Amino acid sequence: MNNSNHYWTFFLGLILLFSCQQNKTESSDSTKADENPRDRNMFGLYIPRGLIHTSDDLAPGYVMFAVTNSPLMYLVSRQGEVVHQWKGNYGVMGAYLGDDGSLIQMAFDPDFPVFAGGGEAGRLQKVTWEGKIVWDFEYANEEHHIHHDMAVLANGNILAIAWEAKTPEEARQAGRKSGMIPKAGIWPDKIIEIKPQGKSKGEIVWSWHMWDHMVQDHDVDMDNFGNPAEHPELLDINMGRPMPPPITQDSMDILQAQGQAWRNQTADNLGSDIYHVNAISYNPELDQIVFSSPNLSEVFIIDHSTTTKEAAGHTGGKWGHGGDFLYRWGNPKNSHQGDSTDQKLFHQHDVRWVENGQPGAGNLTVFNNEVPLIPDSLDYSAVFELALPTDDNGNYVVEDDQPFGPQDPAWKYLAPDTLSFYGGFVSGAHRMNNGNTFINEGPKARFFEGEIVWEYLNQYRGEIRSPNGDPRPEKPFTYWGFRSTFIPADHPGLEGRDLKPLDPQPQVFKLPPLEKND
Repeated sequence: MNNSNHYWTFFLGLILLFSCQQNKTESSDSTKADENPRDRNMFGLYIPRGLIHTSDDLAPGYVMFAVTNSPLMYLVSRQGEVVHQWKGNYGVMGAYLGDDGSLIQMAFDPDFPVFAGGGEAGRLQKVTWEGKIVWDFEYANEEHHIHHDMAVLANGNILAIAWEAKTPEEARQAGRKSGMIPKAGIWPDKIIEIKPQGKSKGEIVWSWHMWDHMVQDHDVDMDNFGNPAEHPELLDINMGRPMPPPITQDSMDILQAQGQAWRNQTADNLGSDIYHVNAISYNPELDQIVFSSPNLSEVFIIDHSTTTKEAAGHTGGKWGHGGDFLYRWGNPKNSHQGDSTDQKLFHQHDVRWVENGQPGAGNLTVFNNEVPLIPDSLDYSAVFELALPTDDNGNYVVEDDQPFGPQDPAWKYLAPDTLSFYGGFVSGAHRMNNGNTFINEGPKARFFEGEIVWEYLNQYRGEIRSPNGDPRPEKPFTYWGFRSTFIPADHPGLEGRDLKPLDPQPQVFKLPPLEKND
């Protein structure tokens, strides 16, 4: 649901790893897993699910999440009971609850062309409390495709992440090295602001393109030539993950048949999703946007107060820098201001601003997925809170020839044993009004609050099939979830709603028993 073209090797490796370890890990109970965190069951297969832990004096509210492999969004009480569901017509990437009880959600378009890499939603929809789809906007063709995440503005407009296709010739002209250009070209990201119109239309009223803010020191005869170390406000077009190993189309066809490759993935477009932006959040007080690129292991802040023309340039807007980066953090190597030892983020997800009225307001939270444990070979996950370095006027402060601070997070969450908290992809976190942080350990769809005062694991799965009618593999991505969101009980969208537990409760999904050869 949330991953780039390089993920075909990542997920294939995971599938092979977990198929080899199922007999060891899936048969383990949760106590044994806690005793030996190195024997990790990242997908949460064959462990207890549902409500795991609760406490007295919890902040009143509910948890909203998309049901895996289904068109459903569930609202679950603190007692672990489903109290409401929204039902669309396609699989759901994630959703945001409006003050009228409706959802703005990203849905998986059933027949989108060209693009591949996980998180390829393609549609934005508005679904009422009663489950009626009143707006269904498709933005998925051969030239561009919305994916992963969006932010809903106060005026009803929507900021969305989208890929845009660039040919190999365009990539070379921009200064990208030939060895980093797939035969199909590359798909840099852009951000568009959509004004919903009618039942299925949308007007693009603002846009920002990463393509307009590149620098490169590879070829003086190509565009964007300059010294990246002197231009941290720009992105070195040759930074990011290396190209994946080449593969024949016959081998790709086999992976497709086995369900181990993304839809539309070909031997020619492996590596086309070069930055894979996977999260976006909006700060209305600053009129700024923060977004996350896991392929760069970095988060970026840009100015939304610009016009589209200003956003394509380097001047203008409230902050005076056009569409250039106002701030970046996580991997100074990308701006030639550090090396691998200075890297702080590792394939991160779900960067968000802490909202006004919440402890740490104005800071950022981010789920750091694959933090390396040196010298051990295993990774672990962490949640970081970043206090942004600003002056009295709100400008981001940085010393000459130095990367942006902070040097260390203002706060972070780690598991007591470090290694047992591990979500290698998807996942997220956000601050609650009571000061706790709500965390989604995505691969196993484990939702918990703070120092685990409340814990719940998704126990539901739908029956959406592949376009050819084949059932989708149940393992290892059985319960996983891109996002989960804590909804306070006083949210306007819940006012006056009947939030009694559904009767009967939805049917719990259980994997078939392990066979001897598993």
